[in-house]
Amino acid sequence: MSKPQSQPQPQSQETAVYTHGHHESVLRSHTWRTAANSAAYLLGSLKPHMTILDIGCGPGTITADLAALVPDGHVTGVDQAPGILDQARATAAERGLDNVEFAQADIHALDFPDDTFSVVHAHQVLQHVGDPVRALREMHRVTKPGGYVAVRDSDYLAMAWYPASEGMDDWLDLYRRVARANGGEPDAGRRLKSWALRAGLTDIHATSSTWTFADADEIAWWSGLWADRTLASAYADRATEGGLATPERLRAVSDAWREWGRREDAWFTVPHGEILCRKAP
Repeated sequence: MSKPQSQPQPQSQETAVYTHGHHESVLRSHTWRTAANSAAYLLGSLKPHMTILDIGCGPGTITADLAALVPDGHVTGVDQAPGILDQARATAAERGLDNVEFAQADIHALDFPDDTFSVVHAHQVLQHVGDPVRALREMHRVTKPGGYVAVRDSDYLAMAWYPASEGMDDWLDLYRRVARANGGEPDAGRRLKSWALRAGLTDIHATSSTWTFADADEIAWWSGLWADRTLASAYADRATEGGLATPERLRAVSDAWREWGRREDAWFTVPHGEILCRKAP
């Protein structure tokens, strides 16, 4: 399917900066994501012929899963960062998918006509944008009547772990301040329904689900990627350049992640808010 003919759209008012960037420690978790573990609330609504827009596709693992689930349809994956799209294309090519394409796009001003897609999906995106209400209006605009806007975002303040760790308490406080300084909203999950109502969406089905890491391999993976991300990703640069943390503080947070990850009884849960909104036929 070729890209639909574009219509003139208002210039983006994007004011947020993507907090994480695409360092290997970030992609370690992004490439782990699947439709099953990150979009289960949507899957029951999919039909083989559907056309899907996957916004903020990153390395394309969820996008590829969605393409496999609509073999008679088509999926377009878009991301604001053009550099990650080659990896997304490689992901789709490795799986032999020929019903998916990728392009650069801004969620605040999507370059597609009204009523183009059966499903417009965004996973872990609205927490990083400058105007989530406008973003939802754009998602709704390009959704076909009878189609779905589907959004899932984590909620940092609701994250929980055991055993307690002052260093990880410091991580959570610092991360939320860095994300907000970048123009985002780290506690987006609890706000999705409210944002959708403000955007004028109707027929909103709000749910929640979690990722939980509990066995030794999962804990080692999760704590290791956050320990590395704290020191080496764009998040680390933005924390220090913005004057919110010193390198020494980041090192202490990273060490706290590794120390906690060595605990036999370690447990961590990431809650997500979800909304599935059907556009009026």
